[in-house]
Amino acid sequence: MSKNIGFISTRFSGTDGVTMEASKWSKVLKQSGHSCFWFAGELDRDPETSFLVPEAHFKHEKNEWINDRIFGHKKRNPTVTDTIFELKVLLKKQIQTFISQFHIDLLIAQNVLTIPLHIPLGIALTEIIAETQIPTIAHHHDFYWERTRFSVNAVGDYLRMSFPPNLNNIEHVVINSAAQEELALRTGISSTIIPNVLDFENPPEIDAEQTAAYRDSMDLEPQDHIILQPTRIVQRKGIEHAIELVESLKNSQYKLVISHEAGDEGYEYSEWLLETAHERGVDLRLVKTRVSDPLNVQSNHNANPSLWDIYPHADFITYPSLYEGFGNAFLEAVYFKKPLLINRYATFIRDIEPKGFDLIVMDGFLTKKNVQQVRDVLNSPQIKEKMVHHNYEVARRNYSYAPLRRWLSTILINFFGMDV
Repeated sequence: MSKNIGFISTRFSGTDGVTMEASKWSKVLKQSGHSCFWFAGELDRDPETSFLVPEAHFKHEKNEWINDRIFGHKKRNPTVTDTIFELKVLLKKQIQTFISQFHIDLLIAQNVLTIPLHIPLGIALTEIIAETQIPTIAHHHDFYWERTRFSVNAVGDYLRMSFPPNLNNIEHVVINSAAQEELALRTGISSTIIPNVLDFENPPEIDAEQTAAYRDSMDLEPQDHIILQPTRIVQRKGIEHAIELVESLKNSQYKLVISHEAGDEGYEYSEWLLETAHERGVDLRLVKTRVSDPLNVQSNHNANPSLWDIYPHADFITYPSLYEGFGNAFLEAVYFKKPLLINRYATFIRDIEPKGFDLIVMDGFLTKKNVQQVRDVLNSPQIKEKMVHHNYEVARRNYSYAPLRRWLSTILINFFGMDV
C-alpha cells in the first residue's frame, strides 16, 4: 500500500549533500509507488507537492539573530529563549498544516534533527513527533558534536532534547559507522547505516549541448584541460590542496574549476583561495551561476547548469576534503568514470577505503609521488580506463540504489508491516 511521505528540512534546493540525498531517496520511494512531499524554507520542487515556509530556512533573519546569540556563548538571555519559543510555535503550526494538507503518513527529517542550524525548527518537529506519534525517519548527515563551531553554545538543553530526539517512533539513519557509534555512546540511540548512493545500475545521461554550453560559459580554450573540484567552497573541503596540485603540474593548460558557489559559511575562504591561486600562478575558475540538482526533475536545467553538465568535461577530479560525513563528490566522480585525488579523511579510511577502490590518495598533504601519479593518469588513457572501470564496478556493488531500496524496505516494514 502506497504512503504519503513528507520530507522536512531547512532547504531542498541546489546541490548540497542533504538536498541531493533527499532527491535520491525520493526517487527510490516514488519508483515503489509512494508519493513524496516537501517542507522547507527554500524549495526548487514541484509547487503542487511543496510547502514553502520562509521562516524554516536557516538563513532567515530571525533564526540568524538567534544563532548569533547562542553559539559562541554560554549564557542565554531570556529574550532569546522567548524568540526561540515564538518561532517554534509558528513553525509547529506550519508543520501541522503540511501534515494535514498532504495527508502525510511518514516524515523523513533530513538533517534538521541533527545539526542545530535551526533550533526552533528542530524543537517544533520534535514536539509534533512526540505528540502525534507519526512514524519518522531521522536521516542524520552531520551531528553538532562533529563541528567545532557548535562546541560552545547556550542551548545545551535544546540540543539534548531535539538534536536528535530519543523517541520510540523515530528510526534513526546515519551515513557512516563512526556516527553510529558516537550517537549510541552519547545518547543511547541505535541507528541504521545507509551510506550515500547513486544509480550505478544506470550510467548518467549526458546532454551534449548543455555540457558544451557549460564549457563555453567558463571561457575555456579547446586545448584547455579541466581539473574539477566538485564541492561547495567551505574550508573543510581543503581546496588549497587542489591549487597546490595544479601548480605542481606546471602546465598552463590545466585550469582548476570549482563547481559550487560560496556563501553557506561566508566568503572569506573563497577570497583567500582566489588570492592564493593568483599568487601561485594557478588559473582558478568559479562557476558564476548556481548549479542545479540533476536528480530533481523539477529544476530548470536550461536556466542553470546541472551538476551532470560539469563532470563530462573534467579530465581529473580533486577531492582533498579534511572532513566529510560520507562524500557525495567521491561517488559522483566514480559515476562519471573520472580519476580522482582524494584525501584520507576519517570516514573514507574507515568505511570506503576497505571496499578496494583504485585511487590516488594523499594523507593530509600532497607529495611528489601524488603529483607524479596524477601526471601518469592524465598522460595514459590505458591507466585511466583501467582505474575508472574498476572503481565503477566496486561502487555498483556497494553504493547503488538496490541497497538503498533494501534498507528503506526494512524500515517501512518496521513501521507499517509492508514492503517498500
